[in-house]
Amino acid sequence: MRILYFTDLHGDYKKYDAIMSLTEKHEANIVINGGDMLPKGGDPYCDQSRFIADYLDNHFNLFNNKEIHYLNCLGNDDLRIYDNLFDQVCSKYPFVTNISQKKIKIDGFEFIGMNWVVDYPFRLKDRCRIDNQEYQFEKQFGTGLLSSNFGYQEIEDWFSYAKSLPSIDDELKGLPVPNNPNKTVYIIHMPPSRLGLDKCSHGAEVGSVAVFDFIEEQQPLFTLHGHIHESPAMTGKWFNKIDKTICIQPGQSDKMAYVVIDLENNSFERFTLNI
Repeated sequence: MRILYFTDLHGDYKKYDAIMSLTEKHEANIVINGGDMLPKGGDPYCDQSRFIADYLDNHFNLFNNKEIHYLNCLGNDDLRIYDNLFDQVCSKYPFVTNISQKKIKIDGFEFIGMNWVVDYPFRLKDRCRIDNQEYQFEKQFGTGLLSSNFGYQEIEDWFSYAKSLPSIDDELKGLPVPNNPNKTVYIIHMPPSRLGLDKCSHGAEVGSVAVFDFIEEQQPLFTLHGHIHESPAMTGKWFNKIDKTICIQPGQSDKMAYVVIDLENNSFERFTLNI
């Protein structure tokens, strides 16, 4: 069974249009879209809802008609106000799954998703959490913002508000439990710390200690990450290991970056494609 994995497309139509041909080229049975799926620039309130209702609906239909499993989750730049719309569109298709905080079993393998991220300096906080109780906030670019039906809701004291929410550590502990970690793949948008999969262009390493500790304890077969687009270019690393677990972070740039994973023999390869 083969997986085509990519992440952080941010509504790039050319990259999305290439996915079906790449799936067929690599004879993938499962497509995994790892988060930050929707347009980021312009007016997110208009652009993101339109992208879900129009483009993604048609996009999912293509894979569903071919009975190719398509697992996906929204990311930190995708407004939570549209989570219900996204769920509605995914639920139309038996082969499409919103994997956020859910588990699905396919041909003996289990897939579990989580799309919360560790807090960052940027203002949109829809999916932000503190990493653990020892977390130290970065210097912020302004007050926190949450999406709502009435536009952005401003959070004056984001630090206090964030501390009242579950941490990344808490969210990980609340995920569905796999029956067999040796045949489990986690799709966790936030990369773990200490593996070279989390380095920003300005040099900071912003991965999650809680995610690292969770993987070290659970020891699944694979974990799939994203979020920090430039990290593979910064460190030269797009995968690493925590004991027996293989952690993959393909990154994303002007080129389409993706990874093909063969679950039967634990092989994996990264590709980049000019679009």
